[in-house]
Amino acid sequence: MPVIKIEMVINAPIEVVFDLSRSIDLHTISTAHTGEQAVAGKTSGLIGMGETVTWKAKHFGITQLLTSKITGFDAPFYFADEMVSGAFKGFKHEHILKEQNGMTAVTDIFNYQSPYGLVGHLADVLFLEKYMKELLLKRNEIIREYAEDAEKTQSILKFK
Repeated sequence: MPVIKIEMVINAPIEVVFDLSRSIDLHTISTAHTGEQAVAGKTSGLIGMGETVTWKAKHFGITQLLTSKITGFDAPFYFADEMVSGAFKGFKHEHILKEQNGMTAVTDIFNYQSPYGLVGHLADVLFLEKYMKELLLKRNEIIREYAEDAEKTQSILKFK
């Protein structure tokens, strides 16, 4: 079972980074290259404890649906989302935030299981783990870009 861990420091208040990290609208921007759209559950704004979102996106040339649910929530320090249904056998994505010298240290831990046993494991080794890590890195870079720019932050969080 692969575990992807990404750490970065963002020059913005923890509350801003936390809200941008759980923004459906910013997630859509960060995954525009996959055509990802929220199609059911919470489809815009900030997702919270117990809420679900269903994403429709194209990965590896295949249109897929994935539903995840917020299963842990301690604002503004932590939230977790877990797959309810989708292409994976399962996943848990933890978002951990800490204040650090006026900035926000962010740690993402993405723990997932591929389906199809040995074939799924082979896919992890050959391409899937790298693909997922790149998606998460791109997402975090977009969060940083928006968090460190007051106008961009406001454009996403205006209806908070």
